[in-house]
Amino acid sequence: MMLSYKRAKRVGDNILKEIANLLLFKVRDPRVKGVTVTGIHLSDDLRHAKVYYSVMGNTDDVKTAQAGLDSAKGFIKREIGIRMELRYVPDIMFVYDPSLKWSSKIDEISKQIKGQSEVET
Repeated sequence: MMLSYKRAKRVGDNILKEIANLLLFKVRDPRVKGVTVTGIHLSDDLRHAKVYYSVMGNTDDVKTAQAGLDSAKGFIKREIGIRMELRYVPDIMFVYDPSLKWSSKIDEISKQIKGQSEVET
């Protein structure tokens, strides 16, 4: 059973690279500009993929990016089918990943704290 996990991880990593490439160079939709794919969870049977993405901006930017990704999904699936030798191209679901937003917020706060501590000394 451990083998299928390794395969799912390996195939998932390759799918993620392909999606990143497609978003950068092939998808013409302006709504997906600035979208960064951050991870993937591929089911062990390789049928379902949750692709996590991040985009800087507010809630409206996230909704816009989600709409762009959802409309590009068919194109992305077709391209993955062409580029990778898979028996089945997984069903792709895009999920917003707020971790980049949080990490930039944490950076901002730590800079403020550092600035305050320098002023106090």
